[in-house]
Amino acid sequence: MTATPAPPGLATTGTPALVGRAMTGTPALVRLALRRDRLLLPSWVAVIAGLVTASASAIAELYPQAAQRIALGVTIGSAPALQALTGPVYDAASVGGLTAWRVTTMASVLAALMSILVVIRHTRAEEESGRAELVGACPVGRHALPASGVLVAAGANLLIGVLITLGLAGQGLPVAGSLAFGAAVSGTGWTFTGVAVLAGQLTAHARTASAVAVAALGAAFLLRALGDAARIEALSWLSPLGWAQRVRAFAGERWWVLILFAATGPALAGLAALLARRRDLGAGLLAPRSGPRDAAASLRGTVALAWRLHRGVLLGWTAAFTIGGALFGALAHSVGDLVRDNPQLAALLSRMGGGAGLLTDTFLAAELSVLGLIAGGYAVQATLRLQGEESALRADPVLATAVPRWRWAAGHLGMALAGSAAILAAGGVAAGVTHGLRIGEPALQVPRLLGAALVQVPATWTLAGIAMLLFGLLPRLTALAWAALIAFALLAQLGELLQLDDRIRSLSPFAHVPRALPGPVDPGPLLGLCLVTMVLVLAGVLAFQRRDLRGD
Repeated sequence: MTATPAPPGLATTGTPALVGRAMTGTPALVRLALRRDRLLLPSWVAVIAGLVTASASAIAELYPQAAQRIALGVTIGSAPALQALTGPVYDAASVGGLTAWRVTTMASVLAALMSILVVIRHTRAEEESGRAELVGACPVGRHALPASGVLVAAGANLLIGVLITLGLAGQGLPVAGSLAFGAAVSGTGWTFTGVAVLAGQLTAHARTASAVAVAALGAAFLLRALGDAARIEALSWLSPLGWAQRVRAFAGERWWVLILFAATGPALAGLAALLARRRDLGAGLLAPRSGPRDAAASLRGTVALAWRLHRGVLLGWTAAFTIGGALFGALAHSVGDLVRDNPQLAALLSRMGGGAGLLTDTFLAAELSVLGLIAGGYAVQATLRLQGEESALRADPVLATAVPRWRWAAGHLGMALAGSAAILAAGGVAAGVTHGLRIGEPALQVPRLLGAALVQVPATWTLAGIAMLLFGLLPRLTALAWAALIAFALLAQLGELLQLDDRIRSLSPFAHVPRALPGPVDPGPLLGLCLVTMVLVLAGVLAFQRRDLRGD
């Protein structure tokens, strides 16, 4: 038997050569991605690294004595609710240990969100818009586009880790702990880089892929929160956010935990590369279902069309808020028992978004304010669906009919405004039910916490107004709406801790939300926020009517 000779041109082609050809053009695409993200990516890096270093400085100033830090750590260690929010404290005696407890989860979540948005923007969104096909007409490899997105996200996470290490070590904290902290945050970002590129293989739409990846992040947070609150280590070890805590920066570093990050991110990216071979360009592994030939009568109208497009996402957000609200409500009673005789912990809860007053109410107010910030994310996402429809050229056939632009925009805006109110209501009702059942007053607590959740609505509407203004006036800069949300979240959650000036903190609409617990509520600030939202929305709609439609 004689071996069949290899065809000309393939005789010298081995696996390394195939891999090399599949990555052809990656450096050029990386440069293109960095050029497109020249403003957004440095902002993410600066915010995350600055958040950690500024928090370390603030904690050193607030708790200068080791005895103060140890007393606080003892209290935190016996508070399951606090551990659900921020994780366990491993070494309260040191400034570094308290810093790791306070901001590891928040910085890791931000790094994960940055990675998800960057990867989806440069992979699935490029395929959905058709630019990937245009790029594919050039001499680039099959995996060059996803590889460029992964490399950009991985590089940004590496830079975050380096800056955190330098920032903490520069304040006199131990170098080993600083390095472990930076590596934990970077590792979480790398892991969710893999999650995002894998999610991009499942669906043909960037919006759905982002939702899948963010849902994975939410599940990771929930697993870590439940594991830390109930002291079930196995649950926390199922979450990359739990891994970040268990690196134990400044508390006897566990360097081997970093292997989990180093293995998971590349493994997920490799799996995504294998799955990419099983689908066509522009398609997802999950094929979209064909709709009926004739539209239902309920779809006749812009509002009905908007409901049809938004309902799946809205139901997912509603389910997540119901779970989150139920969790917070179930934990509130134990927090009240714990801090009733501990003014130091009460002051800490106040810095987390509550205020003076009843301690259980302070905890609930703080957690409902967190739900309000997250609902702002829904408001931005739903409003920017306008841009997605325009970029995908699906707005053109609608607007080519007798539908005016303002009516088309109003349908999506209505879903953003009504939807953010609906998910907050779901969270408030769920918190009221669980908290009411624990103290035997469900009929009293449900309307009370529903009202406390709904006072957050005007602030979320302001974010929708900002997104609408950017869409109408500066459609290429709509990402600034997400930047505004992150800035407001940092001002709301860390403004007190960082001792920022009141004029700076008042830039956030959430700083003007009146305290609803125990009540009564001053309606003046809420009316002011509604007025600001109305002005932003009207300006955005007018600007949209005066500009040309564009497709990306």
